[in-house]
Amino acid sequence: MAETIIKAEYSDIMQKSYIDYSMSVITARAVPDVRDGLKPVQRRVLYAMDQLGLNYDKPHRKSARIVGDAMGKYHPHGDSSIYETLVVMEQDFKKGMALVDGHGNFGSIEGDSAAAMRYTEARLKKFTQDVYLKDLDKNVVDFVPNFDETEKEPSVLPVRVPNVLINGAEGIAVGMTTSIPTHNLIEVINAVEAYMDNEKITTEELMEYMPGPDFSTGGRVVNKSDLPDIYATGTGKIKLRGDVVFEPGKRKTDKDKLVITSIPYTMIGAGIGKFISDVVDLVENKKLQDITDVSNESSKEGIRIVLELKKNADIKKIENTLYKKTRLEDTFGVNMLTIADGRPEVLGLKDIIRHNVDFQYEINTRKYQTLLKKEYENKEIKEGLIRACDIIDLIIEILRGCTSKKQAKDCLISGNIEGIKFKSEQSKKDAAKLHFTENQANAILELRLYKLIGLEIEALEKEYEETLARIAQYEDILGSKRAMKKAIKKDLEAIKKEYGIARLTVIEDAEAAVYEEPKIVEQEVVFIMDKFGYAKTIDKAAFERNSETVFAENKYVITCMNTDKICIFTDKGNLHQIKVLDIPLTRVKDKGTPVDNLSNYSSSDEEIIYLCEATRLIHKMFLFVSRNGMMKLVNGNEFEASKRTIASTKLADNDLLLNICATDATTDGNEQIISSQIVVLQSADGYFIKFPLSEIPEKKKGAIGVRGIKLSASDHLEDVYLIPGDADITIDYRGKELSLKKLKLSKRDGKGTKVRT
Repeated sequence: MAETIIKAEYSDIMQKSYIDYSMSVITARAVPDVRDGLKPVQRRVLYAMDQLGLNYDKPHRKSARIVGDAMGKYHPHGDSSIYETLVVMEQDFKKGMALVDGHGNFGSIEGDSAAAMRYTEARLKKFTQDVYLKDLDKNVVDFVPNFDETEKEPSVLPVRVPNVLINGAEGIAVGMTTSIPTHNLIEVINAVEAYMDNEKITTEELMEYMPGPDFSTGGRVVNKSDLPDIYATGTGKIKLRGDVVFEPGKRKTDKDKLVITSIPYTMIGAGIGKFISDVVDLVENKKLQDITDVSNESSKEGIRIVLELKKNADIKKIENTLYKKTRLEDTFGVNMLTIADGRPEVLGLKDIIRHNVDFQYEINTRKYQTLLKKEYENKEIKEGLIRACDIIDLIIEILRGCTSKKQAKDCLISGNIEGIKFKSEQSKKDAAKLHFTENQANAILELRLYKLIGLEIEALEKEYEETLARIAQYEDILGSKRAMKKAIKKDLEAIKKEYGIARLTVIEDAEAAVYEEPKIVEQEVVFIMDKFGYAKTIDKAAFERNSETVFAENKYVITCMNTDKICIFTDKGNLHQIKVLDIPLTRVKDKGTPVDNLSNYSSSDEEIIYLCEATRLIHKMFLFVSRNGMMKLVNGNEFEASKRTIASTKLADNDLLLNICATDATTDGNEQIISSQIVVLQSADGYFIKFPLSEIPEKKKGAIGVRGIKLSASDHLEDVYLIPGDADITIDYRGKELSLKKLKLSKRDGKGTKVRT
């Protein structure tokens, strides 16, 4: 068969493929469904646990088994993502209501990771069974084929509360993210019931029942007045604060303390360690001088971070500093993106509740239809058994006269008496009139003799009456929206009563924290760094008294203002900046602090080739020279940046920055370089080239530059000298003196002259 070539626009195919991929990530991985509030991986893990029979009253099972079942049957992705989902659903410090009961190390609020899945065990919580998985056997949701069509899985779980509000959600898809805070179970149910009573209720009225987020870490929401707009639009920023409690010393020898008793939800993880580190930095930088010690006394009972204070400490100032300078006050970005009606949509509070209530009506309608169908079947069977008990002698006679079960069944259903032996002609006539249904006939044939006892017959009649009552109840619920609403609310009240917990997060409008930066007294200091990379600043007067010692023991000595920055240029082309105020001001004899700890510079990965104060860079031209002979002039203004680290130059592959030299170069109106200085380049193989600095063009810091010398493949530059035009500079070259003035002046980009020793 001949092939058909289909011509298509490449960009159209790429666009369609990318959109398909994006929608797959959004709907099938990263964003929760508004109906059950679960992402597919969460839904599949819970269903796999349900299928494994991991009920709350059964023993825990290895997490690896759960992950294996979920991955092999329902979720064909990496086991690490499945196990991470299981871990998060167990962590009550992340969820409003934890869904999994874990046994073993499932991580901590301080950022400790969970043990490997072979070491931990898990089972479902009773709350999960009752609220998330109940009635799955009653055809309340659709089941769809799994990835290889060997199993069936629910398209959505019959969750009976708005889980997307109670447990929140976080996810990053393609071009969009979801971030929904957790809420209190009791308050959410109250809001749902209020909506069911009045579907025209406003968002503000709903917030009378559910005033705002309720985070598992407690803390405070301090922008209450912003919440109505956030819940109306589904987007906004919630400001969070941890709780700070003052504990005065009980005895004279005891120190006063400030105790952090709760943290913002956003600090879960490594946030506590970062907070303590930030407090220590504030103390060292003399922005929190009233704190003498910091300790973390947190335990399973709760958060307790203790700050010991000096006497008569300004408590309000310390609190404001903590809120402004650490993550003790933080922002939770709200973007209530969910999958609604099969597509991603940002929903407000009322819309989320509306979708959930519609879902509750749907699953309850299907539930009661299933129950009603079952009760009609029970009614049919019980009516048959009651009739059979009234004519039990005839039925026994039929059974004794039959030669097979099929013959007896045909007689009961259609009155077919052919081949059956009867004791009397009347019995034969009565048998011919029988017309039980097939279900009734099967039940009669399976009837046990003890059921013919009088009390058992009375119990059967009582069960029949109960069946009729249930049929009437279910028909009433299905036939009346009011009755359906009453049934749903009854379930919600039971959930609220059994599983509801008190609110943890306080919601208020608090005053903004005010922090005044200490006024900096501008003064001249001396920056010092030794050959081992230990840096410090010392007072100018102390330096003048010990100048000989300072110069003898240190590699870099720079006089600068304490408001300046120190710029460190490295052979990798990076520029690291350190505020002079961040460098400890110490005595001359003190060791100092490793420069690695003060900046992003890493002494193990790169080497310092040039160091100066930031003010020295302004309005000056600097010569950049690389090991491969690339050169350029760069205006020092190019290096003005607020970032701690930037790229100071661009380097070719396998090239390193050799040196940076401050020059006297300027430019005229035509951007021509004007300079009286001479450049001398020295290679490792002994080649020297000498040419005017004016031959080097000015470039941006992002340019590689021009070639200064032609080097062989095995050669590289070893040194660069920048000398005044008429100066007679002598260098020590391999044990002999070499006058640079005697070298021939040539043009840039030559091979140079070989100097033999």
